[in-house]
Amino acid sequence: MHERSLPASPNWYCSRCSDVSRRGLLGVGAKNIIFLIDVSASSCRVVGELAGHRDLVSGFSFCQHAGQSHVCVSSSNDGSIRFWDSDNKVLIKEHAAHQVTVHWSPVDKNLVVSGDEKGVVVCHWFHTGDTASFFPEPRTIFCLTCSPHTWSTVAVGYKDGMIVLIDLSKKGEVIHRLRGHDDEIHSLAWSWLVGEDALYSRPEDSEGTCIGAPAGDGKGCYLASGSKDQTLRIWSSAKGKSVMTLKLPYVKKRGSAVDPGVKERLWLHVHWPRGRPTQLVSSCFSGELVMWDLTRSGKQRWTLFGTSSEGQNHNRIVFNMSSVLVQDDRELLISTSMDREIKCWDLASLDCCWTLPTLGGFVYALTFSPVGTGCLALGVGDNMIRVWNTLTTQNQYDTRSFWQGIKSKVTALAWHPKKEGSLSFGTDDGKVGIYDVFSNKPPQISSSYHRKTVYTLAWGPPVPPMSFGAAGGKPSISLYSCAGEGTILQHDPSRLSGEASDIDKLIRDTNSIKHKLSPHTDLSWKPDGKVVAIGNEDGCIEVYQAPSLKLLCSIQQHHKIINTLRWHHDHSSAPELHCLLASGSSNAIVYVHDLRSIIENPPESPVVLTEPHRRLCGHTAKITDMAWSPHHNARLVTASYDGTAQVWDVLQEEALSNYRGHIGYLLCVDWSPVDPDVIWTGGKDFTLQEWRVSKQEFTKPPKGKKMLELKEKTKTNPKQKKKNKKPPGAGGAAPLEMNGGPVAGPKANNFNLMHVLNCVNAFYCMQLYGFVCFLSPDLLKKKKPRSMLPISTSMDHQPKEDLLQDCITLASVKHSKGEREKLHCWREGEHIHLGLFSDRQALYRMFEAEEAAHVEAAHFDCVVYLRLWSGDLEGALQLATERGELNDHLLSVAPMAGFEVWSRTVEAFVKQLCLQEQYLKAASHLLSVNKLYEAVDLLRSHKLYREAIALVKARLPAEDPVLKELYTCWAAVLEKDGHFSAAAKCHLAAGASFDAAKVIARKSDVSSLRTAASLARISGEVALAQSLALRCAKDLAAALDWVGAQEVLSSQESLLVHRLHLCVAELLAAMLADPQVESQSCVSSHPWVSLGERHVCLQDRIRDVWEQQFGVSQKSEGHCSVGALLQELKSAESPTPTANVPLRQATVIYHLYILSCSYRCHTAVLMFSSFSLSSADVSVFSRKHPKTLDYKEEEAKAAATSLQAFINYQHLYEHWWRSATRITNGSAAVSSPADELKDKVMNGGISESEESVCPATRRCDKLDFDASLLLSEPHAACQAVQRSVREVQERLAAMVLQHGRAQEEKPDSAEKETDGPAQISTTTESPDSPSQPHAVHLIIFYRTITFWSVCSQMYPHPDVVECCLVLLHVSKASPSVSESLQQEAKDLLRKYATGPTVHKASQQFLT
Repeated sequence: MHERSLPASPNWYCSRCSDVSRRGLLGVGAKNIIFLIDVSASSCRVVGELAGHRDLVSGFSFCQHAGQSHVCVSSSNDGSIRFWDSDNKVLIKEHAAHQVTVHWSPVDKNLVVSGDEKGVVVCHWFHTGDTASFFPEPRTIFCLTCSPHTWSTVAVGYKDGMIVLIDLSKKGEVIHRLRGHDDEIHSLAWSWLVGEDALYSRPEDSEGTCIGAPAGDGKGCYLASGSKDQTLRIWSSAKGKSVMTLKLPYVKKRGSAVDPGVKERLWLHVHWPRGRPTQLVSSCFSGELVMWDLTRSGKQRWTLFGTSSEGQNHNRIVFNMSSVLVQDDRELLISTSMDREIKCWDLASLDCCWTLPTLGGFVYALTFSPVGTGCLALGVGDNMIRVWNTLTTQNQYDTRSFWQGIKSKVTALAWHPKKEGSLSFGTDDGKVGIYDVFSNKPPQISSSYHRKTVYTLAWGPPVPPMSFGAAGGKPSISLYSCAGEGTILQHDPSRLSGEASDIDKLIRDTNSIKHKLSPHTDLSWKPDGKVVAIGNEDGCIEVYQAPSLKLLCSIQQHHKIINTLRWHHDHSSAPELHCLLASGSSNAIVYVHDLRSIIENPPESPVVLTEPHRRLCGHTAKITDMAWSPHHNARLVTASYDGTAQVWDVLQEEALSNYRGHIGYLLCVDWSPVDPDVIWTGGKDFTLQEWRVSKQEFTKPPKGKKMLELKEKTKTNPKQKKKNKKPPGAGGAAPLEMNGGPVAGPKANNFNLMHVLNCVNAFYCMQLYGFVCFLSPDLLKKKKPRSMLPISTSMDHQPKEDLLQDCITLASVKHSKGEREKLHCWREGEHIHLGLFSDRQALYRMFEAEEAAHVEAAHFDCVVYLRLWSGDLEGALQLATERGELNDHLLSVAPMAGFEVWSRTVEAFVKQLCLQEQYLKAASHLLSVNKLYEAVDLLRSHKLYREAIALVKARLPAEDPVLKELYTCWAAVLEKDGHFSAAAKCHLAAGASFDAAKVIARKSDVSSLRTAASLARISGEVALAQSLALRCAKDLAAALDWVGAQEVLSSQESLLVHRLHLCVAELLAAMLADPQVESQSCVSSHPWVSLGERHVCLQDRIRDVWEQQFGVSQKSEGHCSVGALLQELKSAESPTPTANVPLRQATVIYHLYILSCSYRCHTAVLMFSSFSLSSADVSVFSRKHPKTLDYKEEEAKAAATSLQAFINYQHLYEHWWRSATRITNGSAAVSSPADELKDKVMNGGISESEESVCPATRRCDKLDFDASLLLSEPHAACQAVQRSVREVQERLAAMVLQHGRAQEEKPDSAEKETDGPAQISTTTESPDSPSQPHAVHLIIFYRTITFWSVCSQMYPHPDVVECCLVLLHVSKASPSVSESLQQEAKDLLRKYATGPTVHKASQQFLT
């Protein structure tokens, strides 16, 4: 469970979304979760959550009855009512009813009443599960509350201002309709006092109105209501009338009065405290709370909360209030507000007791200040930054919010490493700024914006060009920001108004890079500022040396986008840990890289690393953030999308603790700077949580992908959609009501009939005619086309007299001699249709009238054709352009108006076609006006790269830069979609062979790597070709495809030494393979791998194969000489093998990967020893060609001896297996020697029955190996020291853990006896004086440090004590073990069998 927590913000605009139980437990609905908060007069603490709703929680209420106060009920927009057990935080039962508000009856412990937006009131009986529905009013319910005096009385408030009192015992019958408010009813509250004699009638004044307050008759009680119309009303439930009206006061806000003329956002909540029948609490305009004295007369009837000091009140509107009685009969009021704060008030003093801040968005970033201890900054998705002083003792939630200058989500934060209070932030809209958290000034905003979300901010030393300039003028530190578009900008914190620089230019210039850089996704500066690690979108991590940003190495381990990078802190006691770099990506595995050799001795050319130093496996989703512990060495915490945070011991690759307190995925994590056991996490559930590592139940992440399961669950339970209203008459519609009452009699029937006829007459008539048309074949004729001249057509269908008069008029016009008569006739307008039979001027006037009619009827296509007919082609095209109704026909006639008009028309038609998504047709029309580049840009902007390239290659010269740009853009799109082969073709066509090889290699399978290596070799990219060939050969060798691995490397002449290494690995794998043990079948192997005679030494076989197959011998010269090959092999990077090495690699190279420090070191040893030409008397295990080494080559001898010892170690166990099988032959069950040894070690020796075996079964083959090589006394001494050091470390860890636990517990007055000799007494000794035995262990530990440093340089060797035990056990079943060898083994056991378990197992041979 978490320690402290900032919960999600309570939901807004809900009438009852929070409530307090009688035991002081506050429930708050936030998003789809209910947070449970333990409240008291002095503090609060989040104690749990109730999760299960699939949509926003709209209502919440506790049962206030004794014995059942732990039960609560909630309603949600997902259409369900849920009953919860707040003690066990489990769901009790659920009802599917679409409800928006809910209340548990204060009188009946089993009655819960809820209402929805349709006006339905539902009663739920908790003990039986029965429900009953009522429909008192067809209005939208906003709030409801049950009477505290009568179980059946419920007050319901509606959206239109109506309040209704209903009687549940009479099937929801309406008792009173309370009219007075003219806007939404936000809240209702009953008086806790029975009767209506507390208020008396008094004259009206400007603030309140008392309407006929009744005398105290002992019946009914008062009801208070708050509405959006800015008034509070007190109602008499006995008479159903308003007895008092209160108007909200205009209190001062931020030094100025509220303007009554400005309509502010308002939510008016009312609360009637217990034991205060004449006092009422309400919210106000800007978040203030006021206490009303209902018995006071005059203007000032209210008292403002929090006047004793500044900043106590909310600064935005309040939504919910609830109260609880605590010790000493103090009544506390809890309020929730839009300002995302929960406040507790003392109703006696009206002062704020405490404030709990909440979060209104994802917690994207959290970081502790390196200067201000305990100062925690949060970047939240509600467009605000929180700064929390986590170490304050008076107010445990001492936070400040910063919102100025921030208009989107805060996604990245970084404290200045030296300047206290300087906090940089990045936002979702690409903005970067710096806040001074100790001042009220607005932040400084950088003038350089990112185009996408800012993911990472980091402070580091300046690099060129910012590091240039005068010594006094250049900045000592720069701010770096990495955003979603893949760029990293360097900002000058002292001059943010200046332009930021992109570091990609410096990287290109310094490293002479011609190809495109992969988009960057994260960066991390090493604490000493010497190097910076940059993660990329393709999963590659690049390490650069400051300030020139020279590339030191490229880590190619991840294959997905890098999400987070973290360097180990540099204040640990172990220098070898300072260069550890942890990386997390979207593939759920955390890799830790040791870059000490590269940073301390920078290579001349970049090094490619393909193996990590440590693997941390366990998460099931992508890694989002990580943090190194500042209190431990090599301890890391990671946050993941699987919804958990995991603590790791990096060196041991061990999972220590797993936290699962969040709901949803995690986004950020940081370690407490003051408490080694405390970690802070934030995530999707809008919460920040503090938790302790030592108190977690789990140690490893969950095996199942619970986030995917949650998504599947969401799919199977989709949100219920709002049901459409049933048509009238369906399902038994309610009778029609007018003014709240039913309409009866004939008038009602007439009203219904007229209403239906007026509303649906046209609709049903259309349906009827359509139905007739469907049934009548005669009416299935083609629709007559619209007339182009509707006015003249209609006027030609006039009565006969008018038509005859038109003939007379037309004859008079045709034969008139003057123009005045003609103009007078056309101006009249009555004979405009005669223009069709007169001259051209008359026709134009008729066209004008027809155009006006078409425009009025919205028939613009006809207007275009009329203008076209009249010769106004440009006007017709202009109108069609404005209306977006250009077509191919109009475009075909556009050249008649001139080239400019044609060109403009084509451009307009292209825009119209683009809106219609006809991009190819639009590009073709651009070609018609010789706008080739515009056509190419149009195709490229809509991702039609194939067509754009075809067009460019057909119409433009081959060297045009547009073609290369198209290939590059298309390659980027194809690469993003996973089409790597097609992307490589584009890169090859653009002349970017390097990028083509890199793209193909991203698939990371054998065929892709082989192809990429060949492509890079053909293109002249030698370094890349070698790197890819090595990766491919490594995968083939891991799959036991030795022939394929050699073929891949044979294409690269410079990889001869790696071919020799593969040869050694193949020979070793064949030599060490046990035919009796089933293993992975070899895919392919060379003929020279056959074992042949067993006595032939491995070194002799290697020499023969190298000479015959690879031409490498003692006489080789040049790059094939032994010295050159040995030097090249030593320069290759090799990781330290760990327990996370894949099993198939361990099977292939049995002793090289698991039992030696480096598999390449033995290849070097074999190479060195095979061709040594010295003449000393030290022989190296070669029988066919015995050679000797002088004392200067002692290291080669030691390495060879180490390898031979491990081979003999295997032969020893094989011999024991054979002897054990013969001894136990015929028995019911045969156990392995390993199981036997384990049993004997655990049980203390061999049983008597095993010692008395018959001589016939003791016969065994002689030892066919030199067992004395296993009994090395120097290695025995070294291993004994190692065991002693581990024991001391374990005891020290136990001491520290026990001491820490003792400090947390309060000391008891009575003394307690210790449980054993290892327990430390905390009552008799001070923490500064450790006990005597452990002090002696400490002295021994520090004295063995020097010897340990020498031992750590020795080559690995099998456990000598284990070999002694096995030899002595074999000697009882095989006479081949000589007496001298047995005696030597016993002497070593007496001297070095120091551990308790080993000592117990050796006693059977020594006594």
